[in-house]
Amino acid sequence: METIKTDILVIGGGSGGLSVAAGAVQMGATVVLLEGHKMGGDCLNFGCVPSKALIASGKAAYGQAHASQYGVANVVPSVDYAAAKDHVAGVIAQIEPLDSQERFEGLSVKVIREYGRFVSPTEVEAGDYRIKARRVVISTGSSPFVPPIPGLDTVPYETNETLFELREQPEHLLIIGGGPIGMEMAQAHLRMGSKVTVIEGAKALGKDDPEMAAIVLDKLRAEGLVIEEDALAGEIKGKAGAIEVHAKDGRVFKGSHLLMAVGRKSNMDKLNLEAAGIETHRTGIVVDDSMKTTNKKVYAIGDVAGGLQFTHVAGYQAGVIIRSALFGLPAKQSTKHIPWATYTDPELSQVGLTEAQAKKEHGDKLEVVRFDIHHNDRLIAERKAYGLIKVMVVKGRPVGVSIAGPHAGELIGMWSLAIANKLKMSQISAMVAPYPSVFEINKRAAGAYFTPRLFENDTVKKVVRLVQRWLP
Repeated sequence: METIKTDILVIGGGSGGLSVAAGAVQMGATVVLLEGHKMGGDCLNFGCVPSKALIASGKAAYGQAHASQYGVANVVPSVDYAAAKDHVAGVIAQIEPLDSQERFEGLSVKVIREYGRFVSPTEVEAGDYRIKARRVVISTGSSPFVPPIPGLDTVPYETNETLFELREQPEHLLIIGGGPIGMEMAQAHLRMGSKVTVIEGAKALGKDDPEMAAIVLDKLRAEGLVIEEDALAGEIKGKAGAIEVHAKDGRVFKGSHLLMAVGRKSNMDKLNLEAAGIETHRTGIVVDDSMKTTNKKVYAIGDVAGGLQFTHVAGYQAGVIIRSALFGLPAKQSTKHIPWATYTDPELSQVGLTEAQAKKEHGDKLEVVRFDIHHNDRLIAERKAYGLIKVMVVKGRPVGVSIAGPHAGELIGMWSLAIANKLKMSQISAMVAPYPSVFEINKRAAGAYFTPRLFENDTVKKVVRLVQRWLP
């Protein structure tokens, strides 16, 4: 067995691990990267990238069927499901080189295509190699969680790791799980011509602000999506092409295909963490605010750390780790400015505290500012003016923002910037957006904070009248 000594060992070639590897090697550290499956991890191969590509196919089909409002004749879209999957594969292939083994070897990272397991607090074995590292970064990501529902082991089903390889369009897709993955794939398949039923044991989009989630769910139901809530799956029956989901309350849902989208589990099984003295909890590896595990020479990043499971979070945490591991500087993560988005149509996004969380934390100090998106002129011109933005404000500064509407995933970025830099609402309102643009929604929301202070304030009106008397 060959022994390798390195400054940084990265276990897992997903978004977080690749960010650490690229940053560290370009700053002069020696880096070894282990990846036993696909470079790019879940995001590139099974998650963010392919799902957004399939959503684009669904959006194109929907546009053809709903063009008459623009003076263009509606047509019944002719969907080639297999060709749509070719489109998905093509998108992956276009992005793939950025995450490839060849690129990272070109950066002088030693890439070993094996899974790694700890054999001591500072040593990891992978294939025929034993790697001794000054610092180790675990970036093994997560996998679909498949609950032990009776009968599921006898019925074919898809997860996000198999769905994008499916070439036969589902006639009627049953989706267990009404979270972001389930709802995005539900709408994409509905728009491409499949019947779709979402079966959710609690509330669909239940982790988001209920008022904002309702805006999205109402639009999805209006398109024809069947969303069954409080329907906890108790048993699965049937065979390929004829599947039944029996809810515990007696409801039965029938379809041709089944997608399991109930959540994620951290990938820890292959790591032999006990040998390194690394503790875990129910959702992942235990880490502190600097992303260090209970073994202070080992960091965990991204989904495997059990926090917010988003690609951009792993990328952000990579910066925290690089400052700590390479420069020995104090560095801690903060989740206050981390946004997330669900890419349904309309989109749903959040940063910071929801209204309920802000009320609980700040009480009477909280002000909630609202702006109805149907007042945005650009979206009126595009016949897409619907939705809402809510800004939670404490002492003149935003502490949370919720958006439901077109381009919510784009609009939320400015509010992340504001919260990260502790900007005041006055600074945000001073921004000028081009007219007409969707981005005006953010400025109008900031302006709504000042409306009662300026236009509904008797003192302001008295001062203005007094000034007008004395002006020459």
